[in-house]
Amino acid sequence: MSLIHDAVIFLVAAVIGVALFKRFGLGAVLGYLVAGIAIGPSGLKLVGDVESVMRASELGVVLLLFVIGLELQPTRLWAMRGHVFGLGSVQMGATTAVITIILVLMKLPPVTAFILGFAFSLSSTALAVQALAERNQLAAQHGRIAFGILLFQDVAAIPFLALVPVLAGASEGTSWMGLLKVLGTFAVLVVASRVVLRPVLKAIAGLHVPELFTASALLVVAGTALVMELIGLSATLGAFLAGVLLADSEYRHELEADIAPFKGLLLGLFFMSVGMSINLRLAADHPAMMVGLVLGLVLLKGAVLFGIGMWRTKDRLAAIRLAISTSQGGEFAFVVVKLAFDRQLVTTELDHLVVFIVGASLATTPLFFALFERFIAPRLVTASTRAFDKIDQSDEQPVLIAGFGRVGQVVGRVLSARKIRFVALDASPDHVDFVRRFGNKVFYGDASRLELLEAAGAAKARVFVVAIDDVKASMETVRTVQKHFPHLIIVARARNRQHAYEIKAVGVELLFRETFAASVDMTRTVLQQLGLPFSEAHRTMEIFRDLDEKLLAETYVLRGDQASLQKKANTAREELERLFEADRAALSGDPNK
Repeated sequence: MSLIHDAVIFLVAAVIGVALFKRFGLGAVLGYLVAGIAIGPSGLKLVGDVESVMRASELGVVLLLFVIGLELQPTRLWAMRGHVFGLGSVQMGATTAVITIILVLMKLPPVTAFILGFAFSLSSTALAVQALAERNQLAAQHGRIAFGILLFQDVAAIPFLALVPVLAGASEGTSWMGLLKVLGTFAVLVVASRVVLRPVLKAIAGLHVPELFTASALLVVAGTALVMELIGLSATLGAFLAGVLLADSEYRHELEADIAPFKGLLLGLFFMSVGMSINLRLAADHPAMMVGLVLGLVLLKGAVLFGIGMWRTKDRLAAIRLAISTSQGGEFAFVVVKLAFDRQLVTTELDHLVVFIVGASLATTPLFFALFERFIAPRLVTASTRAFDKIDQSDEQPVLIAGFGRVGQVVGRVLSARKIRFVALDASPDHVDFVRRFGNKVFYGDASRLELLEAAGAAKARVFVVAIDDVKASMETVRTVQKHFPHLIIVARARNRQHAYEIKAVGVELLFRETFAASVDMTRTVLQQLGLPFSEAHRTMEIFRDLDEKLLAETYVLRGDQASLQKKANTAREELERLFEADRAALSGDPNK
């Protein structure tokens, strides 16, 4: 079959697989894996030459590791050194040691057991980060710990990939000169990146030919990969090193922008190739054993990660989320095992078994996350030992602020400047602990809970500011306040028009759409920069503001009727044009215009 034929099959499978799995909330990575299985030898056999596909996908893996390396700035690593080198080393050391001991007891050679123990200790950076980002948990404490551990794994893979040939040499009775050669090569690459690479990139960037700069970056990747192959190491290690060496350069962001459009497809190609390489015949022949091995890996890693999470956070909910997000196998495991296979440290049967276990473990993360967040997490949240913080009621606080993020903090800063006392509440313990470091008077707790509002002095307050980011939590808080503290004046933040409709539906009139005012101010500035006097630009935006507020009130009663909403939007657009035209005529002094 032609290359175009295979490309169409891959694209169709990717589009269908990812769309279906994203639709059911299971993530894109699982969609790519299943798509690869479907078109591969274990599925419909639409792509027969798996070896050719795997060789072609190596370019995707090379570029993928270059992008990962590009994101590992030395300054970023240093800022996260506690999570990266402290917790990361504990996770990797404990997991590698336990798995190595188990494999040695299963009669595997010690060197092979150690390599597989290290490979299984690695997690999927792409999958874990995506799973946390989809749930807005990357900024949470467990998200930061997970990211630090993942960074350490990516960094630790560098010396280990260099160590595999040495281990092969040791098993053959050769010397450690290979390791010295690797370290020497690495030192040369570091010096060359500073002395040669950056001046060359600067000269090429000065030509202002974007495609030439991208080609130069790819040449750096390919060249470094080739050097590593020539000294007997993996090309992917060279690509990763190239990314790391450029991560702290002034061209990092331009390189990321050039490669960003390809990053998703390269990840997709990589995971599809993994799916194609999974031998489902192993599961069919030994279903109980294969399921046991996959779950055994995930549970073992999860137990180690849960222990780290409890030790660091003292929060069971955060510890479980940390365990789920990083308990799967990782991309680097395929690279490690392939290198060990090439060095005859791993047999063909063991190679296939590892690929199946790691590949299948990737599918467990989105499944476990979906089940946990839906059925278990709500119960753990309600059973949290930190119900809310104790609040000093010695003085009356006329204002309560629910939600102390980017909106609530602005309100709080202005009130503080005017010497107006307030109590701020926020439902994120991590965020509360963070903003307290800067002297903010903010307390942890769910503002929709009656007992917290009573403790915060809602009965004596005058104004209640709802600045909560989550729409559902915002509405629950508004209803609680209206029911139990009807004397409070509610001033609410609406994230968007639909949220504004919900707030108006419960009778709150003092609402503010968070991006509307900024958009009006920005547009006024644009008009001024185009030469309009301030008075004319200001009047134009006041006309727009008044009409949009009027439109919000009118469309509120039509919010369930899409046809009427569309008609009203068209009418409003025509009315706005008439108002602008009348305004221009008034300013020009010509009433006939």
